[in-house]
Amino acid sequence: MNFKYDMIVVGAGHAGCEAAAAAANLGSKILLITMDMDKIAQMSCNPAVGGIAKGQIVREIDALGGYMGIVTDKTAIQFRMLNRSKGPAMWSPRAQSDRARFIETWRNILENTENLSIWQDMVISLLIENNTVFGVKTALGVEFKAKCVILTNGTFLNGLIHIGRTQLKGGRLSEPATTGITEQLVSLGIKSERMKTGTPVRIDGRSIHFEELTAQPGENEFHKFSYLESSRRILKQLSCWTLFTNEACHEILRKGLPDSPLYNGQIQSIGPRYCPSIETKIVTFTDKTQHQLFLEPEGENTQEYYLNGFSSSLPLDVQLKALQTIPAFRDIQIYKPGYAIEYDFFDPIQLQHTLETKQIKNLFFAGQINGTTGYEEAAGQGLMAGINAHINCHGGNPFILGRDEAYIGVLIDDLVTKGVDEPYRMFTSRAEYRILLRQDDADMRLTEKSYKTGLAKEERYKLLQEKKTHRDSIITFAENYSVKPQQINNSLEGLDTTPLSHGCKLIDLVIRPHISLENLSTFIPALKNELEKAPLNRKEEIIEAAEILIKYSGYIKRERIIADKINRLEHINIKGKFNYDSIQSLSTEARQKLTKINPDTIAQASRIPGISPSDINILLVLSGR
Repeated sequence: MNFKYDMIVVGAGHAGCEAAAAAANLGSKILLITMDMDKIAQMSCNPAVGGIAKGQIVREIDALGGYMGIVTDKTAIQFRMLNRSKGPAMWSPRAQSDRARFIETWRNILENTENLSIWQDMVISLLIENNTVFGVKTALGVEFKAKCVILTNGTFLNGLIHIGRTQLKGGRLSEPATTGITEQLVSLGIKSERMKTGTPVRIDGRSIHFEELTAQPGENEFHKFSYLESSRRILKQLSCWTLFTNEACHEILRKGLPDSPLYNGQIQSIGPRYCPSIETKIVTFTDKTQHQLFLEPEGENTQEYYLNGFSSSLPLDVQLKALQTIPAFRDIQIYKPGYAIEYDFFDPIQLQHTLETKQIKNLFFAGQINGTTGYEEAAGQGLMAGINAHINCHGGNPFILGRDEAYIGVLIDDLVTKGVDEPYRMFTSRAEYRILLRQDDADMRLTEKSYKTGLAKEERYKLLQEKKTHRDSIITFAENYSVKPQQINNSLEGLDTTPLSHGCKLIDLVIRPHISLENLSTFIPALKNELEKAPLNRKEEIIEAAEILIKYSGYIKRERIIADKINRLEHINIKGKFNYDSIQSLSTEARQKLTKINPDTIAQASRIPGISPSDINILLVLSGR
């Protein structure tokens, strides 16, 4: 048994798995410590990956050489592309996964990753000397040494579960909490706070009257999460189901509020505003007579269902009585009740953009420990922490993604610049450059960067080059191919679009709404021949990529110009150059926040809440700009 590693990753959730795998694939010797090897990459809440903005993060993880997209594709039991009625900047992939297969697939990957070892145990303290971490100590009394440590403890740090007035210590139901780490870090000057999240009841499918529900089937077309050809859906595809609460349900919930930890003072910590519990919904939206719920299968061969939209910490009997008022649930049987959980997190303003802590060298945080929520946000942080911890161990420049390069870049910059006042969830509205951060081009944005670090491998890089070559060939063809009215007008009328009065280039037709390369190719043989040059198994992906660039080129170019202007401020370094308290021309709030955060650049300073344009102008003048 080896007791010395390059890096120790504490926790095998979504952040820990990506961190350990990334660093090991880069060549570091890794020890991944988890309390339960049968719960690796556990989907603690709903068995789904992706969604609005989150799906973009998963595609970015895949483009960088991470595994979440691959695992999701292999374990998906339903796939949908959300927001199709909007522009491609808003399209977001989402999949239901088989929970057990998801764990099994991730564990298989980790157990067969070179340089990666796994140890089942609980870390109770860090080994720190001269503000530098050099290892961990476990509950079994083992001390492991390492150059870097990444903490990805999820909801386990002093976790406390609430079901009505019942309180249980735990990181998940029936799983123990972790104690000691928070207290140690607080004693070293790291600020800790508490957050709250919740999860719904799990239902036995045999007790559900499905004939009274509305089916929500998935999609069976070419979209998936991973850009790799080998990644595809292999499991049986299942439907989700929609239903609604009613006034009788709400009345039972209202009567139970005195025993709700959220309303009787039992829970004091911060909860997610965007994903409220059912009791919060009936209190906040008093005029609503019903709330939509989504019944989601937990796997291909299980009767367990997840009731999305019904998170609750009410007593068990209240949850059951309320659910029984819904006709399809009149005979309901459950596997476990919904519950709320409180846990420790650390103010992410205390982190550098690499996710290394400012106070303790070589100590990294990733995931819910930074005040975020969601598998995807955790996995993105874990991947970046793993890469940067590897760089800390072996040398090199930090690997940091800009806000115009990735949603992961937006996520991390928001955390370390703005901090959090509630569990942080990614939304498309958080990104200034949404049209540059589409799900279709994550590989174009990120794979070459990752390839240069050594994480993205040759196979992935060759696929990128192949896609780019065929995509650009289609665009060049459309720019140069001339179309005459007599050649195409009859067909255009059939597509319900205005006929041509004179000749034009093909690209001018593709730009039109309701016109696509595919439908044009049915009556333009030369275009069909061009599209057929794309590899058959990637043809649709490549055509879609070309078409998006053609249709939205004006918007993309305009947003790129804006991003480039802002990026100039990213290169004006101010870290350590000013004593902000002495600059009286700055506002009082600016002096306080700039001192606290100590931003790296003018651009980062401009994103700090409370920093005004006049404050930025003062910093520019003082910087000689």
